Amino acid sequence: MKAVVDPGVDAVVAAYRGYLKLFAASRAAPVLSRPKPVRRTGFELALAVTDRTMVAEDVVALTLADPGGATLPAWTPGAHLDVRLPSGALRQYSLCGDAADRARYRIAVRLIRDGGGGSREIHERVREGDVLTVRGPRNAFPMVCEPSYLFIAGGIGITALLPMVQQVTRWGARWRLDYLGRSRDSLPFLGELSRYGSNVSVRTDDAAGPVDPAEVVAQAEPGAAVYFCGPPPLLEPIRRSLREHDPTARLYSERFCAPPVRNGKPFTIRLARSKRVVQVAADESALAALLRELPGIAYSCRQGFCGTCRVTVLSGEVEHRDNILRPSDRQHTMLPCLSRGHTTLELDL
Repeated sequence: MKAVVDPGVDAVVAAYRGYLKLFAASRAAPVLSRPKPVRRTGFELALAVTDRTMVAEDVVALTLADPGGATLPAWTPGAHLDVRLPSGALRQYSLCGDAADRARYRIAVRLIRDGGGGSREIHERVREGDVLTVRGPRNAFPMVCEPSYLFIAGGIGITALLPMVQQVTRWGARWRLDYLGRSRDSLPFLGELSRYGSNVSVRTDDAAGPVDPAEVVAQAEPGAAVYFCGPPPLLEPIRRSLREHDPTARLYSERFCAPPVRNGKPFTIRLARSKRVVQVAADESALAALLRELPGIAYSCRQGFCGTCRVTVLSGEVEHRDNILRPSDRQHTMLPCLSRGHTTLELDL
């Protein structure tokens, strides 16, 4: 029997191979014809804010570029920057510009009035002309090449998905985007998305009431790659509805905040430098407990993949829940954003 091949798959693969050839050709260009690369200090870049624009209610977009006009490191859709704030705190923001543009990066930040203070710093203290130190780009939310995609963005979650929409359009893949939020005034980049026409559906609570997850995932083609970025309360209903709608679909997601603690038990942390004792509840992370005593402790992703919060363990048995520390590192360090103590832990803090 003659095999039947979906022509859409061939089209996507051909487009993707073409993209790889163009990328390889650009890397093979004569040295004199290549743009001067940006200078790094260690793993960091010093970038100037060349544009600061309010793109929605309580959402500011910052465009960052090398002060000398040098070419920036390449990145792929789903990537983020670690941004050093004026206070010294480190926060992560998705790159939401065009991955093909090597002259500038763009991030967008929603003001969280009762959050940890990072968004307030961006909104209140960062101005055009300022220089910010950043790390990256790094990608913990990479794309896969598939013939069909469903993107689901909740509010500021569009920042991670907007470059993906641009990419799949270049690949010629089939795709849809459901963009969810409280109101149209709260949703950034609606103007940029308007050029994609019926591929984009905007659903807001003030116009249509709370979203029905089953209705959203019903838009996914069989076996589609489903990318979600949005608030955690929406993730689990999306996951359950997708499982019921199409068990063959693959869900890829990125969280805005720390994952919930599962199967946690209370334990105690002793701080070696200050001699203070911190009690960690069963349903909170060690990092959250430490922040009550040490508000200035370094952290960023709170999800166990950046390593910013790593601390030295002087004594005690650690329940390691991360996936990035090497076995040799686990003997004397831990990531308190995820990992916990089987016994009382003494930390070098």
